[in-house]
Amino acid sequence: MSLGEGGLLNAILVASNRGPVSFTLSEDGSLSMRRGGGGLVSGLAEVARDLNMLWVCAALSDGDRGAARLAPGGRLDHAGYDTGAVRMLDIPPTIFHRAYNAVANSTLWFVNHLLYDTPNRPQFDARFGREWESYQAYNEAFAMALAEEAAHGARVMVQDYHLSLAPAMLRGERPDLRVAHFSHTPWAPPEYFNLLPDDVGIELLEGILGADHAGFLTARWAGAFMDCCEAVLGAGVDRTARTVTHGGRTTRIGVHGLGVDGDALWARAREPDVESHMAALRDQVGDRKLIVRIDRTELSKNIVRGLAAYREFLSAHPEWHGRVVHLAFAYPSRHDLPEYREYTAAVQRCAQEIEDEYATEDWAPVILNVHDDYPRSLAAYRLADVLLVNPIRDGMNLVAKEGPVLSPNSALVLSREAGAAAELGEHALLVNPYDVSATAAALHAGLVMPEEERARRGALLAAAATALPPHRWFSDQLAALK
Repeated sequence: MSLGEGGLLNAILVASNRGPVSFTLSEDGSLSMRRGGGGLVSGLAEVARDLNMLWVCAALSDGDRGAARLAPGGRLDHAGYDTGAVRMLDIPPTIFHRAYNAVANSTLWFVNHLLYDTPNRPQFDARFGREWESYQAYNEAFAMALAEEAAHGARVMVQDYHLSLAPAMLRGERPDLRVAHFSHTPWAPPEYFNLLPDDVGIELLEGILGADHAGFLTARWAGAFMDCCEAVLGAGVDRTARTVTHGGRTTRIGVHGLGVDGDALWARAREPDVESHMAALRDQVGDRKLIVRIDRTELSKNIVRGLAAYREFLSAHPEWHGRVVHLAFAYPSRHDLPEYREYTAAVQRCAQEIEDEYATEDWAPVILNVHDDYPRSLAAYRLADVLLVNPIRDGMNLVAKEGPVLSPNSALVLSREAGAAAELGEHALLVNPYDVSATAAALHAGLVMPEEERARRGALLAAAATALPPHRWFSDQLAALK
């Protein structure tokens, strides 16, 4: 059994697929460490250090596996790394690939974001049965590690759709623990959730109901989960009290919107590398107005329709030719899945078509960049006149919150299907993400919005975006487990 600092087991634990650090294996066999990326990981990393909390995560790469194997019991902090308390699980690559790519990202993500082309997919066959067994094994590895590391009565925070089965598995091993599960994605309504095989759907719901507290980003997603529990399990649901009773246990359902730490974001956005990118972008685009989007090339992010809307805007408003540039930062995502490679290619084709139709010698109407660069993204936020966030469906969308903080005079064009619309929609320009013409009209409305109105809306957007920073979001859930 692994022991925490000072020989004590851990009173607070968090479990997630991705951890706070990653490792790269060099040609000479040495390992180099870097901090994990993404707003959630960054925010939780700070919380973890403040609370002396153990973080259990998976080894995602050969470098990660090398580091985990060299560390006693996978405890990176016991191997001399400056990580805080982290246990990295060396899950066999075949099991990890099936659990992560085939089930989590190609099945559960698709269901909860309503992404399937249903005349053709999904198709649940014997191959999926093997993949599901790997997902079970992956969740069991996390449950066993948490059971080993947790002190009596410890609080355990399990994160996201990768680990939907872990709460029930952990409860079977350690009924003394207080367990929370949090879903960072949307949740599908019952009629779509039922695309899953019946036994899989039941196991997923019962897995999360193994927790004492199941958290969601919005009331909408929490309601959909309760609807599924009622329709699929026949569970007792109290929507007023937000509880689900099933199998002799009651799970509380919580709504915890995740925001951004405005002070930390601004501190990072003022660093020299960001200032340098701002100067370079200004040199590139001059004094033209900027429509900005920052996304992963993820199917749910709706980048192709966003580009189509910009193209329609240029067609309808020739007076803006030469006076506006669309900065579209679309960073690679899940390129080991063919659907994502094809989608990235479609994004690039759309951008090229706009360039071919409208570009002049001294005006590039769209600047597409598919190389991840966080400082450049922060620079783009600061320069934005209009921020376009038009996902088909999104659990929250932190881009919609970061942008108004860093560019308080920009207009936000926001999909009504983003979870963030519940908090920001009143002050944004809300759009139906499938309606290209309405999105084009919203882009124009954002560009011509009077400065006073921009400032009024921007202040309200920034206040809403920073109302629940990661520390508060996490502490509220910890408090719910007492």
